[in-house]
This record gives sequence, C-alpha cells and structure tokens, in this order.
Amino acid sequence: MKYKDYYEILGVPREASQDDIKKAYRKLARKYHPDVSKEKDAEERFKEINEAHQTLSEPEKRSAYDQLGRHRPGEEFRPPPEWGREFRFEGGADLNDFIDLSELFERFGAGSPGGRRRGRDGQRGFAMPGQDYEVTAHLTLEEVDHGAEVTLEISAPQPTPDGTVRRVPKTIRVRVPKGATDGQRLRVPGKGGPGVNGGPSGDLYLNIVLRPHPLFKASGHDLYLELPVTPWEAVLGAEVEVPTLAGRVKVTVRPGSRAGQKLRLAGRGLPTPKGGHGDLYCVLQVETPTALSEREKQLYAELAKLSTFNPRGHLG
Repeated sequence: MKYKDYYEILGVPREASQDDIKKAYRKLARKYHPDVSKEKDAEERFKEINEAHQTLSEPEKRSAYDQLGRHRPGEEFRPPPEWGREFRFEGGADLNDFIDLSELFERFGAGSPGGRRRGRDGQRGFAMPGQDYEVTAHLTLEEVDHGAEVTLEISAPQPTPDGTVRRVPKTIRVRVPKGATDGQRLRVPGKGGPGVNGGPSGDLYLNIVLRPHPLFKASGHDLYLELPVTPWEAVLGAEVEVPTLAGRVKVTVRPGSRAGQKLRLAGRGLPTPKGGHGDLYCVLQVETPTALSEREKQLYAELAKLSTFNPRGHLG
C-alpha cells in the first residue's frame, strides 16, 4: 500500500497536541468542504483531511500509525506482521491484503463522528464541524463575583444553497461561572455554529474584559482599593470602615502608617475557580485638608514649632 503522511496533510508537526490536530482539521475542513469550497480539488482534499483526522484524533489509532514509521508520501510499504498483533488488529486478516492506508485504519476500529454519512437528501455527504465563534464579554466585578448569564449578539456566517456565505444576527446566552478574570479566554463547547451533515457544533470562545469599577481595581483574583486617611489617622492610628464586594468592614490603621502602605484583607477579593477568594488590598493615601478654620491653622502652626520631624533630612 502507499504511504500517506497524515501530519503533513493536516499541516501539523508529529508532536502536535490533540487540540492542535483538532484546530487544524476544523480550519481545513471549512476551507475544503465540497458544499461551500470553490477550490477545484476540494472534494479530494477534504477526503484526505477527513481521513487524516479520523486516524490522528484517536490516541490508539495515532499510536498505531506512528509505529508504521516514516516514509515518503506515495511510497509503497507494508506493515510488519507484529504490528497487527500489538495493536489488536480486527479480523485477523493478512495485513498485506490491504491496498489502501485508509482501508487499513477503517478495519483497525470503528469510524469517527467526522466521517462520511448520508445527507438529508439520501446522497452521501461529508460531515463537517460547525464554525467556532469568538466574542468579547464585558462584565462588571459584581457579575464576576457572583457568576452571571450574559446575552451576546453576534453576526454569524451562514452558508447559502448557492455556495456563498452570508452573515445573520444571532443571540447567544451563556452562563459565565464566578471566578473569571480580566483577559481570560473561556471555551464553551457546542455554542458555536451548527455542523454540516450531522457534524458536531462548533465552540464559543469568550474573551473576558472587566468593566472599570468606581472603587476597585482587579489584578487576577485580588482587588485593590485606594483608602484615604487623614494625617492624624496615619500618625496616631485609627479604625476605619472600608467597602468590599460583600459589604463594609472595619480595618485598623496602625500608628505611624505611611502613604502607599498596603493593608491586606484576606479572602475579600474575587472568587477563584477552585474555591476560596483572592485578597483585598487597601492602599493608604494620606490626604491633607484643603479648607482650615483659624483654630486648625493655629494648631498646625504650633505643631510646626514643636515637631523635630524632617522628611528631607536624607537630602543633606
């Protein structure tokens, strides 16, 4: 039988992951599907692509294929007798009786969902997975904190009977689990375009973008809050109230605190996918009063005379 390089057909290296093989197959299948492609050799190319995917997408078949060794595409070769015994070849047939590599692997195991099947009109059609969709979901911190169902309006490509493609509006509702983070890419299986001739639906990929919040900034699952304190609170210490996504709590500002210092509130951040929460960091901002009474000015003047503190001492 003649050797076929299934990796070369799909355009992936031999060490490619199963996910890489799946992505390559979907991309090529959409390009060469006979029902939509304008390429002259579309049907033949699609057969090769489908055949390669059926073998490489199943770990046992892929392992058996790899054990056949490397040959030049089109080169005549024969599997060694021990090959069939090692991989439990069905039927006990003489391997040299097969004239085609695809026939060999059809007998190796049952077909895959991506194979050929009857179309609705009774004619043989090619099953093709649906197109993957990729959209951006803008979420608030509260939605990420509790989880949310979002409604997405997209413009989805749809094949027409004459072989062209037009875009139609489509509404998709997706449940985003709590614990999503800014910049995360979530995969929702089966929420993409419908398959052709019984092929599986595509997937939906959500790019998570967090909307700006008036108080908090998110970094992964941690939150940051700028916490203003007065000069005397920073110097003398104080107990102040701060907001969190779950309600207000009290924190202690230690005596002698400095601007930029962080107070950590463990477990008051965003939820994590595996349970638990990130932390909330209160970043101290020492604010000076802008409107002073005469008495306040006198007290500050008296403090200036009594204090020996020199913040510029290190400048010489």
